[in-house]
Amino acid sequence: MLGACQPVQQITNQPANSSPAATASPAATATPSLSSAGNGPFTMPLLDALLDDEDFLADAKSSIKLSDEETRKLRAAADEAISQLDERSPDRRPMRESSETAKAKVRQILGTERGDRLISLVQQKWSGEAAEAPNAVPTDTRIVVNIPAFRMDVFDQGKLRKTYRIGIGYPEFPLPIGTRKAKEIIINPSWTPPDEPWVKGKVHPHEKVEAGSKLNPLGVIKIPIGGPSLIHGGKSPDKIGGFASHGCVGLTNQQVEDLTVQISQLAGKALSLEEIRKYEKEKTETKTIDIPHDLTVELRYETIVVENGTLKIFRDVYERGTNTEENLRRVLAVYGVSLDQLNEPTRNKVLASLAEMDTDAQGNPVDVSAGNQNSIANKSNSTNQEVKVTSKIKGKKEINIAIAQLSGKGYPAPFGVNISASSKR
Repeated sequence: MLGACQPVQQITNQPANSSPAATASPAATATPSLSSAGNGPFTMPLLDALLDDEDFLADAKSSIKLSDEETRKLRAAADEAISQLDERSPDRRPMRESSETAKAKVRQILGTERGDRLISLVQQKWSGEAAEAPNAVPTDTRIVVNIPAFRMDVFDQGKLRKTYRIGIGYPEFPLPIGTRKAKEIIINPSWTPPDEPWVKGKVHPHEKVEAGSKLNPLGVIKIPIGGPSLIHGGKSPDKIGGFASHGCVGLTNQQVEDLTVQISQLAGKALSLEEIRKYEKEKTETKTIDIPHDLTVELRYETIVVENGTLKIFRDVYERGTNTEENLRRVLAVYGVSLDQLNEPTRNKVLASLAEMDTDAQGNPVDVSAGNQNSIANKSNSTNQEVKVTSKIKGKKEINIAIAQLSGKGYPAPFGVNISASSKR
């Protein structure tokens, strides 16, 4: 499984109070996302998580004829790879090298043809469904997470109610893409560490860590969103706006308390901050609050965003190859703007910014082409070295460009932003 995040169920929706209306995107024909399954992430932690998913495993056994012995070998390879990930050692190699090494190992176990089919199955499972159009503004009640923007929005019947700055999963433990559900809020969650090589130190696999313990990474509240992913507290403010987890949306305790207030109001089961903190005082008593209707949680990976008249280009931190001119033109076209119509200085600035943000977290150019896979994999396999989890982003995370033709258009600007405050009270 992926880290502190544990598989769980789903959440809900219902109307609530007012907030500024989002500026709706123009009608657009649904277009397949450029960050499709073929360009999606593939890492050993992802494979390891999905091999614990009964539905995925059944699908793999049926479609790829995956045997029990091959499953055992894949688990062993994933465990070995994860055991080499270290959050403390210096950076050693780009994320894409790790990805190609993982693919090479799968092909070694299953053969090229069946290995590629399993890789594709993993990418499809983790990539989920793309939004119907770039930068789509919801018309319903839902939570929208844009991963490379480190941003989470709560919408109430198409109106932006609250924005949160978040921490995201390390590239080696990426957040999934697509639409999910959740149906409960858990106050004072306990944590049972998974049997994974990264679980080190004072905690041991399968030994329950009680709610309120300083060794519990989930903080005061967790909100399951399906699979091994959660939205949860416990993060220090310096982790917000960066990599922070093994596959979860990370918040400080103060942020997740505020989010709980917002969600409970939307669900028609309002909780005040005072009530939440009253529950939290009983540190060893876990309180599960069921929510009566499903609330959609949509996880996006959009590195090119038109926001309130401004073109924003984010770093391609998961190396999905989304910062391309083709994708840029596709986004601009939603708002009736052509790249060729921009004046030359603006167009040059946009293209230069796109190239600058077409880099991974360490500043290396993103290359999703297949041409160099073998050389990368061979290079990576030649040294059985410990590999650092990519914990920091070097350089700019985003570039903002005001474009006159986009004035008044796009996804809404952040509203009522809850950045961090303190993780302790």
